[in-house]
Amino acid sequence: MKIVKLEIENFRRQVWKYYGTHGRGNLPWRQTHDPYRILVSEVMLQQTQVPRVIGKYKEFLKKFPTIRALAKAPLSDVLRAWSGLGYNRRAKYLHDAAKQLMLSSRGRVFIASDELLKLPGIGPYTAAAVRVFAFNKPDVLIETNIRAALIHHFFRGILKVRDSVVLAWAQEAADGQDPRKWHWALMDYGAYLKRSGVRNNHRSAHYTKQSKFEGSLRQMRGQILRDLMNGRKGRKGEKWEKALAGLARDGLIVKVSPRLIGPGPKKGKPARPGWRIA
Repeated sequence: MKIVKLEIENFRRQVWKYYGTHGRGNLPWRQTHDPYRILVSEVMLQQTQVPRVIGKYKEFLKKFPTIRALAKAPLSDVLRAWSGLGYNRRAKYLHDAAKQLMLSSRGRVFIASDELLKLPGIGPYTAAAVRVFAFNKPDVLIETNIRAALIHHFFRGILKVRDSVVLAWAQEAADGQDPRKWHWALMDYGAYLKRSGVRNNHRSAHYTKQSKFEGSLRQMRGQILRDLMNGRKGRKGEKWEKALAGLARDGLIVKVSPRLIGPGPKKGKPARPGWRIA
């Protein structure tokens, strides 16, 4: 598909025009260039909508204002601060990343992509986002709102659009623009299109519909973690056991060896093994 310069110029004008009037410059992670704070925001924003993240972002940074503070904290405290965002594995990845950064760079977040990609849970998008928003490096980002804007303008009526094709248009549109502000503008414009009724992410070759949360394994995993943090006893059942196994596999919980029951009629009998936050 041939890239047309005139289409790119018209697209830029629309994006900047919208951003100039309606840009979300008040988002807390847009008021800092601190790499740690940007990293926290990017991990939180993975699969979680902006309104849910805003309050949690502020609370989390109040509790863990530095990489050192996060690295030193027990995982249970990190999970408690994360509670409500879902996908708790991200909290463990962030915690592990902080510990790794303390060991490798004394708590300094790397600029280089290859170094960022060595951190737990950090994929190509998050690494590029940290580079763009913390260091204003000219990487090109593709996420749900940006994809929506690009597909809407350049791929009308086309199905199964691959990100590799979208990326070529994204790179052309980003050329010569301020990386940080351009991606803010593009995200805000894409979010506006979706609020206005544009529904085109299903035309992406990479689109997957999120499964129902109610009654899901994800919901049960979150409930188990809350129970453990609050000292409540667990439940039983095949799904419950499956959720426990998944949490253990992800390093979020560990099994506690059974102890002998103390004085009483059952003295000397082993208690059932339990679980605790890793």
